[in-house]
Amino acid sequence: MTTVLCRQSRLISASVLMWAAIGLSAGLRAQETTLTLDPQQTQISFTTSDTIHAVHGSFKLTRGSITFDPATGKASGQVVVDSTSEDTGTGMRDRKVKKDVLESQTYPEIVFVPDRIEGAVPPQGDFEVKVHGAFRIHGSDHEVTVTVQAQHKPDGLAVSTDFVVPYQSWGLKNPSTLFIRVSDTVQISVRSIARPSAATSGISAKAAP
Repeated sequence: MTTVLCRQSRLISASVLMWAAIGLSAGLRAQETTLTLDPQQTQISFTTSDTIHAVHGSFKLTRGSITFDPATGKASGQVVVDSTSEDTGTGMRDRKVKKDVLESQTYPEIVFVPDRIEGAVPPQGDFEVKVHGAFRIHGSDHEVTVTVQAQHKPDGLAVSTDFVVPYQSWGLKNPSTLFIRVSDTVQISVRSIARPSAATSGISAKAAP
C-alpha cells in the first residue's frame, strides 16, 4: 500500500512539474520581443528617375529597434535614418536634395514608428509579416504598412522590405528643373540584420492583427 501511494505521489509530482514547464515555455514564447537593427549591417538604398536616367542613392541608419507583443500584435520603437547621409555620388545633386527637398538641417532624421505587426513569427525558417506605423519625414507623419520578409540566420534575423514613398504628395518639393523632370515618388529598399535582446531570444509566436 505504501509503495503504491509513493508511486502515485511521484506521478502527481511529475505531472505538476510537466504542466508547469509547459506553462513556462508558453509564457516565454508569448512574451514581448525586442529586435534591434545593426547599423553596420544595414543597407538603405533608393531609386528614382528623371528624364535622362534612373538615379540611385543611399541613406545610413542611425539606430533602430522594434518591440512587439506576439499575443496582441501591438508594437513600439523607432527606426531612425540620418537624412543628412543622403548620397547619390553626385555632390551638386546631393546638396540640392538635402537643402531644397529634405531640408536636412531642419529635419535631420527620417523616422519610422511601428504600432502593429500582423503575421506569424516562427522559431525558424523564412516568414513574412506586415508592419503598420507612421513614417515621419520633413516634420510630418504618414500612415504606412510595409511588408517585411525575414529569415532566421545564425547571427540574427535577415530582414528586408521594399516600398514606395510618394514624397511630393507628402509635401516635399520636387527637384525638377525646366529641362529635367524628376519622378514624384522614390522606391526604398532596406536590408538589415535584426537581433533579439537576450531576455527575449526565443522568437516563436503569432502576432494578431
